[in-house]
Amino acid sequence: MTLNILAIFIGGGLGSLCRFGISKLMIKLSATDFPLVLGTFISNMLSCIVIALAVVYFTGKMSESMMLKLFIITGFCGGFSTFSTFSLETFELIKHGHYTVAIMNVVISVIVGISLIFFIAKNHA
Repeated sequence: MTLNILAIFIGGGLGSLCRFGISKLMIKLSATDFPLVLGTFISNMLSCIVIALAVVYFTGKMSESMMLKLFIITGFCGGFSTFSTFSLETFELIKHGHYTVAIMNVVISVIVGISLIFFIAKNHA
């Protein structure tokens, strides 16, 4: 049990660092007025890809790979994706009158995220 908790802890830290790095990179490279939203979007979509691939890989292997599964799915993807930051950034867009961008952020994030998981899982099931 202690090793599982450690795996989640390390995975979460690494996922959070990756998300932080992507956000900083988007601020540096982005020509948009909304680089933080773009960084969060990219992190969340990459996390959808990672979690879908992990679920496909771990299907039927639960007992023998529990620590690795917890490291990737619960830890890394939990730290790499961020619903709270997505929600805050969308709120900030609304607060500053960027209603169209806020709605697009929500709709595109949900549709693309679910679609990524669907197509990866469907084609590998």
